[in-house]
Order: sequence, then C-alpha cells, then structure tokens
Amino acid sequence: MKDRIDALLAEIAGLKCSTENEIEQARVRLLGKRGDITRLFEEFRNIAPEMKRELGQKLNQLKTAAISKIEEMRDSAEQSVAVSASYDLTKPGDSYPLGSRHPVSIVRKEIIDIFRKFGYDVAEGPEIEDDWHVFEALNFPPEHPARDMQDTFFISSGNNPVLLRTHTSCVQVRAMETMPLPIRIVCPGRVFRNEAISARAHCIFHQVEGLYIDENVTFADMKQAILLFAREMFGAETQIRMRPSYFPFTEPSAEVDVSCNICKGTGWLEILGCGMVDPNVLEASGIDSKKYSGFAFGMGVERIAMLKWQVKDLRNYFENDLRFLKEFETYI
Repeated sequence: MKDRIDALLAEIAGLKCSTENEIEQARVRLLGKRGDITRLFEEFRNIAPEMKRELGQKLNQLKTAAISKIEEMRDSAEQSVAVSASYDLTKPGDSYPLGSRHPVSIVRKEIIDIFRKFGYDVAEGPEIEDDWHVFEALNFPPEHPARDMQDTFFISSGNNPVLLRTHTSCVQVRAMETMPLPIRIVCPGRVFRNEAISARAHCIFHQVEGLYIDENVTFADMKQAILLFAREMFGAETQIRMRPSYFPFTEPSAEVDVSCNICKGTGWLEILGCGMVDPNVLEASGIDSKKYSGFAFGMGVERIAMLKWQVKDLRNYFENDLRFLKEFETYI
C-alpha cells in the first residue's frame, strides 16, 4: 500500500488539467466513490494494527494533496476564463505603426524618376574609391585643395591612395571606362567630406550626378535638360539662370539657380553645378574628345529636399527624430 500511496502522490504533483471537464474527471478518478484514494481508505481497514499509524498519516497526506491540487487547478481555470472573457476575440488585432520613406529617399527617388523619363539610366559605384577615379581622371591637379586631408577622408596613402569618395563623379569615370557610347546616366549615392557639422553642412550627404556623352552634344542641350528637370521638380513655371563657375572636370562650367516660385519672391536659389565635360576627362577614360562631347551636372539631395520642404537645418535629415520623420508619412 505504501508504494501505491507514493505513486499517487507523485502523480498528483505532476497533474495538469486546463478545463473544468478535465479537472472533474481527475477528481472523480481520485476522490470519487470508486476513486483510487477512496479504495485505499477501504483497504486501510484490513491493515495490521502496527501499520495503521504510519499508513494512516500517509493516506491523510495523500487525500489533502489531492484536494489541494483539485482546488488549485480550478482556481487557475477560473482565472483563465476571466481573462479571456475580457477580450473580444472577434475584434481586429492591434495595429502596429508602419515606417515610411525617409525625406532624402523620397527626393532621391523623385530626381531619378524625372531623369528616367528623359531616357537616363541609373549607375552606381563603390563608396570606397581610389585617387584615380575620384581625382586624377577628373582633371584635378595635384595641388587642388580637395586633395588636402582637411577635405577628404583618406584610408591609405601611396601612389594611388584609397579614400571615401567626395562626389559621385567617380561613378561617371567608371561608366566612361566601361560603357559603350552614347552614355546617358544619373549616379545617385552617398558621399563623404571632412567638414564641420552645422545647420548647412555635414560630413555625410547624398548626391545625384548626371552625364550625357554623344556626338555633337552642346551647352544648349545641357541647359534644356536642366530646365526640364527644374520644371518637373519645382513646378511648370520655374525658370533657371546659369552663373559662370569653375570645376576641374568641366569647361565651361556653371552654377544653376531656380526662380523664386519656391522662395516666396526672395530671389533665386542655387540647386546644382554643371558644365561641358572637359576634353582631358574624356581622353583619360579613352574617349575621343574630337568626336564626342558631353555635359555633366551634380546636385545635393539634401539641398533639394531643403528647398522642397523649406527645412532650415540639414542635421534634421540625420538625427532620426521621429517627430520630424512623421511629417513625411503621407509620401509614398
């Protein structure tokens, strides 16, 4: 009998019932009129007198354990029913807030989509570049300030140093080296410059540059392409003006402003730089500059975004402040 009591104690300790029906079946099997514990009490009457004290204590312990276990499982089942009753399982589940495109991504896509309509393909390249593709092939003389450590993040030195690209013009060089002519591409990407971070400058920013090379490409072609882009981006009434400028890789060069329809009558706002590709740049990439000509342009994505939404502080695009980012949730 002692072994049977110990076996039942072990069974009760591990007993798990989750529904009221299961609990009732367990109670009847253990404590009912024909239950296991009830039969043990009936057999107890025939136990030798010297064994009754020990076995009687163990039987009482067994019955108490069974009753406690049954009550414990009933309490647990009632709590589960109460919790489930507080929820309407027919209602839709809780919705989680979805993310949206970053404003820089929105503008980058818009710029690319505009030029895709004009027949431009998208070209991309590595962010870690060599001196040849970033500077040398783009007609930067050795003494140019952009080669100075204060402007460029150099990774290694030597005859052809490795660095973080300072513009996406290096993608244009790779395209001129490998793509068949004519070439009509835009080159979006992230670039790096060793500058102090402020409301108007950052050490990381994004560019979209463009390149068109073919026979008989003229400055007028470039002006028309930029005008069409400006009107697609800022409105059909937008006007542009070009101011003479200097870039090592283009000649002649210009900076482009858009009219005040986006600046409430305060004048003109600069959006990009451009120019005719320097013959030295074409020759460095193996293109016959006497047969082919082309133009290039480049713009800062953050700059366009600041103009588009009148954002005053460039740092907002990099700080991931949800209050700022939520303002762009309506954009696809």
